[in-house]
Amino acid sequence: MKEIKSENKIRVLVADDSALMRKLIPYLLNRDSEIEVVATAADGLLALKKADQYKPDVITLDVDMPRMDGLTALKHIVAEYKIPVIIVSSLTGAGAEVTIKALELGAMDFITKPRDALSAHIGDIADELIKKVKAVARVSPARLLLPAPISYPASKAPKSITRTANRIVALGISTGGPNALTYILPTLPADMQAGLLIVQHMPAGFTEVFASRLNNISAIEVKEARDGDMVLPGRAIIAPGGRHIKVRRTNLGPVVIVNDSAPVNNHKPSVDVLFGSVASEYGSDSVGIIMTGMGEDGAAGLGQIKAAGGITIAQDEASCIVYGMPKAAVDRGYADRVVSLGDMSETIIESASSLKNKLYAAEGN
Repeated sequence: MKEIKSENKIRVLVADDSALMRKLIPYLLNRDSEIEVVATAADGLLALKKADQYKPDVITLDVDMPRMDGLTALKHIVAEYKIPVIIVSSLTGAGAEVTIKALELGAMDFITKPRDALSAHIGDIADELIKKVKAVARVSPARLLLPAPISYPASKAPKSITRTANRIVALGISTGGPNALTYILPTLPADMQAGLLIVQHMPAGFTEVFASRLNNISAIEVKEARDGDMVLPGRAIIAPGGRHIKVRRTNLGPVVIVNDSAPVNNHKPSVDVLFGSVASEYGSDSVGIIMTGMGEDGAAGLGQIKAAGGITIAQDEASCIVYGMPKAAVDRGYADRVVSLGDMSETIIESASSLKNKLYAAEGN
């Protein structure tokens, strides 16, 4: 394979206070002929200085750094330089909290920091990092800042299992998802007619924190899935990192099944696993939504929901951070509608309370 000339490579700045990480991350990235690490920085102040000096296409950013921490640096990078940022996070409770905060502030994605350079999983981490660097390098600067979500009063009513969801909205999302979900979920009403099941590609240890933060700013209830959870109107359930979720129809209403089976499409949780179960169990009483993310996970499952008579929706290219998963579904003809992020909340509410023919009639189809 012919090496790409340096001026055409994806230029990366690595900011980390760990000397080991400042050697390991460039080593992993420079193994790919399309990427070049142009500089490293040991703290946030140096990261800003070198961002201005080298004009990188992507920055990998640690959050726990001296002089200026990563979150403070991130605010400047997003607002002033419009450079996509990938957070390099530690696998701790505190690391999860600050990582989710970084995603809310505009970071595109994150990877978990390897425990040591000799880790058996270092190859997997390298592949993941390279894929994410290549994906976010293509992001238009105009997409780095989302408009503020519509304000919605966060007044939660206690959930009653006597009022079960007779319609399921299943949503699959990946890169760019935390920002998009932070934009959408706070605008959904507490009395929404459907139950909402979400697969956000995210490793174990992060989804509980993410769900909790969303719950705090939303009128609907948002929680990480537990095996046996009831799917109730006005409740959003997020798949736990490292586990698949399915839905099962029971006499009491829809129930979440959490399982530890093998990855599907290299993902665990997988959108296809959720969508397939929704299509099988709820058919025409289901809505499938596929949003921003790399790869093709969820495309086949969206096709199953469509074939079963459910409503299928894809996010449009203009509002996606990464137009991979929605594109795969749209290209295969599996999406009934293509909707912008700004219109997604209204579409979810409409889809949750309307019959399919009414939804189409409203559009003049």
